Amino acid sequence: MDLKQLRYFLVVASERNFTRASERLHIAQPPLSRAIQRLEEEVGAPLIDRHVRPMKLTPLGLLFQEQALQMLGRMDDMKAMVQAAVAAERRRFTIGFVASTMYARLPEYIREFRKRAPDLELTLIECTTLEQISALKDGRIDVGFGRIRFDDAAVKRTVLTHERLVVALPINHSLARESNPVSLHRIAQEPQIIYPRSPRPSYADQVLSLFRDYGHEPRVIHEARELQIAIGLVAAEEGVAVVPESITRSRSHDVTYRSIVEPATSPIIMSHRIDDGSADLQLMSEVIASNSAAQG
Repeated sequence: MDLKQLRYFLVVASERNFTRASERLHIAQPPLSRAIQRLEEEVGAPLIDRHVRPMKLTPLGLLFQEQALQMLGRMDDMKAMVQAAVAAERRRFTIGFVASTMYARLPEYIREFRKRAPDLELTLIECTTLEQISALKDGRIDVGFGRIRFDDAAVKRTVLTHERLVVALPINHSLARESNPVSLHRIAQEPQIIYPRSPRPSYADQVLSLFRDYGHEPRVIHEARELQIAIGLVAAEEGVAVVPESITRSRSHDVTYRSIVEPATSPIIMSHRIDDGSADLQLMSEVIASNSAAQG
């Protein structure tokens, strides 16, 4: 007796007709009839009364049907439980990131991390620094890469680097034709495009604070939703934007970048739950440390 025979029997019992049962099972009727006969021979008694139309189960067949349903139900439950256990055993690691870090070293970290943990299911989620804090505490991400300093007793922050800032200018702007670094005083005289528009505080507030630290009050004309929109507005000659230096890797024929005279940087910060001692987080830290050593 095997599971296939049990399934065949249950379909015949349900259809009460060998022809319909064979069509439902997508097999010819003769092998189906032989399978049921072998089952009856093994049991030692008829399970189906073939002398009436439509066919019906014998008393023993009714008992057998009940037991077969229970057995196959338990098999299905066992299969589902095993599949759930297999899925649970597959390790997952979720990274939250702000868009601008993808222009910096984060892609290098991710590539190396994948090489060292090929069996790990890695997920990437774009989210702001503030969203990362709540996602870490809720367990929706395991590590976050952002730019905003935000204190929370449940989250540990590590500054990985301080990235230089540059000014993005329309290609035909007068400052774009100069090769020397541009002062914040001169940049502040231009209409400013900042991003992101929300939520705040954000990188936009870092840029505004930079100007104000040097005694300048910039004139903001656009608050873009995201980085690429800000760069697009610069290309459209709507204004200028102070952006991380790594953005220059994404070249645009309508935008040029110039260094800033004053010390102007934005941190890249790694955040994780303060009580997380997992091997996967440790591996990410090792990847970052080795990558930074190779770069430096």
